[in-house]
Amino acid sequence: MRTHQGVTLATLLLAVLMFPITLTGASIALPEIRATLHGDLASVQWVVNAYNTTFAGFMLAAGGLADIVGRRRVFAAGTAIFAVGGLLSAIAPNLLVLDVLRGLSGIGAAAAATSAVAIMASSLTGRTKAVAFSMFGTTIGFGLAFGPSVASLLMGALGWQAVFWFPAAVGVAALALVALVPESRNPDARGVDWPGTVTFTAGLLLVITGFIEGPALGWASPLVLAAFVVGVGLLVVFAVVERRVPNPMFHFDLLRTPGFLAAALAAATFVAVMVPLLVYLPSYLTEVVGQSARGAGATLILMTSPILVLPLVAGALARWSSANAVLAGALALVATGTAWLTGIGPDSTALSLAGPLLTLGAGIGLSTGLVDGMALASAGPSRAGTASGMFGTSRLAFETIGIAVVGSIIATGTHGTLEGEGYTGALRLSLWLLAGLTVVVLGAFLALTRRAVTALAAA
Repeated sequence: MRTHQGVTLATLLLAVLMFPITLTGASIALPEIRATLHGDLASVQWVVNAYNTTFAGFMLAAGGLADIVGRRRVFAAGTAIFAVGGLLSAIAPNLLVLDVLRGLSGIGAAAAATSAVAIMASSLTGRTKAVAFSMFGTTIGFGLAFGPSVASLLMGALGWQAVFWFPAAVGVAALALVALVPESRNPDARGVDWPGTVTFTAGLLLVITGFIEGPALGWASPLVLAAFVVGVGLLVVFAVVERRVPNPMFHFDLLRTPGFLAAALAAATFVAVMVPLLVYLPSYLTEVVGQSARGAGATLILMTSPILVLPLVAGALARWSSANAVLAGALALVATGTAWLTGIGPDSTALSLAGPLLTLGAGIGLSTGLVDGMALASAGPSRAGTASGMFGTSRLAFETIGIAVVGSIIATGTHGTLEGEGYTGALRLSLWLLAGLTVVVLGAFLALTRRAVTALAAA
């Protein structure tokens, strides 16, 4: 029995590891993709954003579908879609086709990742189950953090196409083991929230479109303005729909829980800072600083390496003080590191960037795992599944918006070239905005956690 559970866990994690790697890993290849496929900057940005948008938009719908038709079946289908999308991306003839295939891969990743969580919850038991969820979070964090470093090694040996076909090949290997994964369904499943899925995904996609196309078409362009107006309108409709449908995928009443809202804001901020930097710092280091792709990947390890060590330290610190105190300190470190990084310039070296990058990484590393536990504990056992889905979706959504906003600032500053002095100014402006955002969220976090503690004491 224990061996069977181990095989199940290994199969799930093997596939899941590739989903974040292909997100941040693609960032290191963007300059070469643009040079090879001869597209404008907006088209290149969709290589990252199309994947992330569909990943965020389809997560909860995929979870509902898995409960109805079978979790193993949806996991297998999602992994297959991800693999096909990745293999075809490696041979895409132009950027438009590549962007469409990346969106397809994101849908597959959403289906497989959501189903993997449900399979672990339903088929694993005892200590294996506890270890599984810990490893799942660590796997996602590792993939996001080390995607650029893995991609730089792949590109150096096999070309930029390997950034897409290698994760797909690993997905194929996971598919070969799917028959060993137990099947399960939720007999109480009430269907998929398609109205919520359509309004959320379309709204997010249009808002991202506005940010990406704004620098090229002009912020006053009718198409850009329409994208923002209709996109925001659809997100408002989504909020209304979720209060009326019988099986909502997003329970807004959870946001009235101060501890859950504090954790959600903190988690969104951590990814909204880290992931855009993982996406755009590599191109700055290669195009402006003059590092090789492998050198840029190595420099980013300064920011990502603390994520391997500090989650264990965070757990010990939380027992000594409190999770709230550790997460507040983590936000302060991220704000400090981001502000410190504004000193970056064409003459920067790995040594001169070590301080701010390590500080940033320390803040993110201390938050990894701890913020998820805080969210689920605040929601309570009866709403753990709903809280987990909302937490993951909101984090991905803010991550996607963060990438798009930083990308639009850089595109505007460089006139779509991703090079020159304009890149330095645009990157510094982005860093100051991210640092300011983190400070604001830190203030909100402290206020919300104080309310949560007061409410708990009163009860």
